[in-house]
Amino acid sequence: MTDENTTSGAEAADKAAAETAAVNEADVAAVDPVETLKAENADLRDKFLRLAAEMDNLRRRTERDVKDAKAYAVTGFARDMLAVSDNLRRALDSVTAEQRAGAEAGLTALIEGVEMTERLMLSTLERHGVRQIDAEGQKFDPNFHQAMFEIPNPAVPNNTVVQVVQAGYSIGDRVLRPAMVGVAKGGAKTEAPAENEKDV
Repeated sequence: MTDENTTSGAEAADKAAAETAAVNEADVAAVDPVETLKAENADLRDKFLRLAAEMDNLRRRTERDVKDAKAYAVTGFARDMLAVSDNLRRALDSVTAEQRAGAEAGLTALIEGVEMTERLMLSTLERHGVRQIDAEGQKFDPNFHQAMFEIPNPAVPNNTVVQVVQAGYSIGDRVLRPAMVGVAKGGAKTEAPAENEKDV
């Protein structure tokens, strides 16, 4: 009986192995090579589209970086040259109208030379994209102006630039240096607290 059980167990194992092999062959036969190739093709197509999009984004970023480099390459140099321009303007402003009128030929030539140098410097900066910010009479904008003081003036709307202390400049669409300005504080200054103090 033991031999029969062993034999039947061996036969059962052989039968199970044969069934497993048949199932495996059926699985292999069930996997269609065309479907496998279609799946691989879809996967490769997806990878290709992602890579193409990534390359397109890289190309756009590179174009933008090159454009910015061309437009803003002179930023540091231009900022330094503005200090020179400011000094030329201070030199010209230090000479009064009376001094100009009574100046000798040598002093007049010197003043004209400094004026020409200032104009040439500003036009050269402008040729490289540096432009003066038009501030006076404009509404105060903290992106382009730096308020230095307020001026009470009821004739002008509140937050209007009424005085430019130092000219501001921009390069492209960026501020190189904000304009230092005096801003109108619209409306009359109230004197009510002073009158109340007198009553007390």
